[in-house]
Amino acid sequence: MTIRVLVVDDSGFIRRRLTEIFNADGDMEVIGCAADGAEAVRKAASLNPDVITMDVDMPVMDGITAVREIMKDRPTPILMFSASTRAGAKATLDALDAGAMDFVPKQLQEISGDQDLAKRILRRRVRDLAEHAGRLQRVRRPAATVVAAPVARPSGAKIQIRDFRLIVIAASTGGPVAIQKVLTEIPETAAVPILLVQHMPGNFTGSFAERLDQLCRIRVREARNGDELRPGAALLAPGGLQLELSEHGARKTVVVRESGAGEHFRPSADVTFGSVARNMPGKVLAIVLTGMGSDGKLGAQNLKAKGAVVWAQNEQSCVVYGMPKAIVDAGLADCIYDLDEMAGELKNL
Repeated sequence: MTIRVLVVDDSGFIRRRLTEIFNADGDMEVIGCAADGAEAVRKAASLNPDVITMDVDMPVMDGITAVREIMKDRPTPILMFSASTRAGAKATLDALDAGAMDFVPKQLQEISGDQDLAKRILRRRVRDLAEHAGRLQRVRRPAATVVAAPVARPSGAKIQIRDFRLIVIAASTGGPVAIQKVLTEIPETAAVPILLVQHMPGNFTGSFAERLDQLCRIRVREARNGDELRPGAALLAPGGLQLELSEHGARKTVVVRESGAGEHFRPSADVTFGSVARNMPGKVLAIVLTGMGSDGKLGAQNLKAKGAVVWAQNEQSCVVYGMPKAIVDAGLADCIYDLDEMAGELKNL
């Protein structure tokens, strides 16, 4: 089945370049282009594309407003092309809040120094979004009923926040909105530290942490090497690097390091989960949210072996049911929650 793409950018050069990249794939066809957000809204309605690529800064109507209008009337997977600047990061987060599903740097060399590889990655991102297009309607329906697997605790006992010494949350595609949803429900009195792993480039995680800190009742910031875990505070793994937990007697600190050979996700949930399993066995709650791929599965296996509790987001509320699916299929999920239900559970712990 051919993936039908609508390309939106005010630069004629960019429109032609993206059209060439997508049309070079036998499974894709650019069915139209738009030079501003208003034209994008009209063409999204008339052409009914499978995926839309969207610039942010455009005349007549900007990309964020266009995303909001398209998602209101005709929900479609939208991939944002983002400038790798502080302003670009903020605009990208605004676009994700408006309903865009994913983003890539506008300069392809920031995806990969190998131009051919960058083009393949870009086409794969579009292909992945197209595969999950049908989920958009379901994500925007009222919350589904929670589906729970048996949890290893005494019958009738309710998990309390004090049952955990750490909460660690991992996500990829769709994750910024999902993490924001669950984190804003945690009260300021929560006496447990939190680690966050979101697949995101390095020049975006600082802005993401700042946004979460403004919206949440707990403190949130981008992790720095040597930061100590503190109750009621969340540390976000810096993009492009790895975040590990380290133990120094009673003190628990984080190590921020460069990625090693074979560590394809940067940051990686497997790396963070694995370090938590080694240094804080037992009373840990690991949460795996929406995202492509299976990052987090191996780390969750290590956590479960040390007595941790694992929650997974359910298929109906995921933008992309990849990472949580890997957890569920491997039998690692103690509970499977709709995103709204999960947020409520965290609020009531």
